[in-house]
Amino acid sequence: MDATRQRFLMCRPTYFAVDYAINPWMDPSAPVDTDLAVRQWERLRQVYLDLGHTVEEIAPLPGLPDMVFAANGGTVIDGRAMAVQFRDPQRADEAPAYRAWFEGAGFEMYDPKHVNEGEGDVLLAGDHLLAGTGFRTAHASHAQLQEVFGYPVITMQLVDPRFYHLDTALSVLDERTVAYLPEAFSPGSQAVLRRLFPDAVHATMADAEVLGLNAVSDGRHVVLPEQATGLAAKLRDRGYETIGVDLSELRRAGGGPKCCTLRLRQGKASQ
Repeated sequence: MDATRQRFLMCRPTYFAVDYAINPWMDPSAPVDTDLAVRQWERLRQVYLDLGHTVEEIAPLPGLPDMVFAANGGTVIDGRAMAVQFRDPQRADEAPAYRAWFEGAGFEMYDPKHVNEGEGDVLLAGDHLLAGTGFRTAHASHAQLQEVFGYPVITMQLVDPRFYHLDTALSVLDERTVAYLPEAFSPGSQAVLRRLFPDAVHATMADAEVLGLNAVSDGRHVVLPEQATGLAAKLRDRGYETIGVDLSELRRAGGGPKCCTLRLRQGKASQ
């Protein structure tokens, strides 16, 4: 298995908090340790650097506690960036901040016509875009994704509110292989996944419940929550090298390694 060097965008959780509840993971009455969240995030960032990846950073803004979840800030493929439109008003002001960063970085910009929460619901898997819907990203946005990026879009219907974004229920391991939780998808979407990825790794509910599928893979190394021990063992059996990280504080808002990480694809050579 060959690792491919990646370029990531991340946002330090300087203002991380759980001040509202927009998914089942969030409990505003439970105390949050922001300093611990920052330390855990810094460990994740260092893992990427140690693996030889490039990490860009967008400046966090006060009053936007979920801005740390950079994967929701856009979708970037082949040098094109689609901005986002959040479902919930609490996150709306993140969209222009991320758009400005993409524009400043020189990406060709496209604005969404419908609710679209970026790489949280849009995952490039080989020659297909897997696009989630059901809780956040609108199904109507999938047609625009295909027009902008020129990849066939496969709709994935999510059915469990705990796995409200596609990247909480499915992880792309390389161009041919994914890991996913079957129960998070509708029967039709499960059938599609079986057809597209007959050798997929199936996660257990226990590992999904610690956001084990919210993982980042470079084709060889898989960075995932250290609590997902069963999934990590399955991945190692397949020949992947796993690196466990503790993002338990960020999980209070429903986020893991992938939520904190937006992949910046300049072109086909960097996929």
